[in-house]
Amino acid sequence: MRNLILVLSFLVLAACTGKPGDSDALLSERKLDLETFFSGKSFARGQFQDVFGTVRRRFDVEITGTWNGEILKLVEDFVYEDGATEQRVWTLIKTGPDTWEGTAPGVDGVATGIERGDTFNWRYTIDLPVPSADGTVETVKVTFDDWMWLLSDDRLLNRAYVKRFGVDIGDVIIIFEKDA
Repeated sequence: MRNLILVLSFLVLAACTGKPGDSDALLSERKLDLETFFSGKSFARGQFQDVFGTVRRRFDVEITGTWNGEILKLVEDFVYEDGATEQRVWTLIKTGPDTWEGTAPGVDGVATGIERGDTFNWRYTIDLPVPSADGTVETVKVTFDDWMWLLSDDRLLNRAYVKRFGVDIGDVIIIFEKDA
C-alpha cells in the first residue's frame, strides 16, 4: 500500500510540473517562420533526460530543409553518442498563416503545430526506436509536446515534453543552429 501511495504521489507531482502554454507572454519581438529558419542546412545538439533528471541519451542532428512554397521537407540525420544513427524525414504543410501539419515515418496520424510570435508548439505521437540494455532496439509509442523559441536569426531552442501512456517520462532539450 505504501508503494502505491508513493507512485500515485509521484504521478500527481509530475502532472503538476509547469509547462509552456498558448497564453504565455511572448518574450521578444522576433517572428519565427519555420520555412525561413529551416530552409537550407542546420545543425542541432540535444539530450533526453528522464523525469528524475538523469540524462539517458545525447545526440547530434544534421538537418537539410527545403521549402517549395507549400511543403517544408526536413531530412534529419541523427548520430547518437553511442554511435547509433537514425534518419527521420518530415513533410510539413503550412495549413494557415501560422498553422502546420506534418507527417514522418513512425508518426501516428498527423502532427499539428502553431507559430505564435517567436514560439512554435508542435504535438505528435510517434513510435520511437529506443535501445535496450541488451543492445537490441525496441519501439516505444510516446507523445511529444515540442516547444520552440527563436533566440536569434540563427538559433532556436527546443524543449519537448515526452509522455508514455499519458504519464510524463522525461524531456528533450535541443539547440538548433543555422549553417552560416
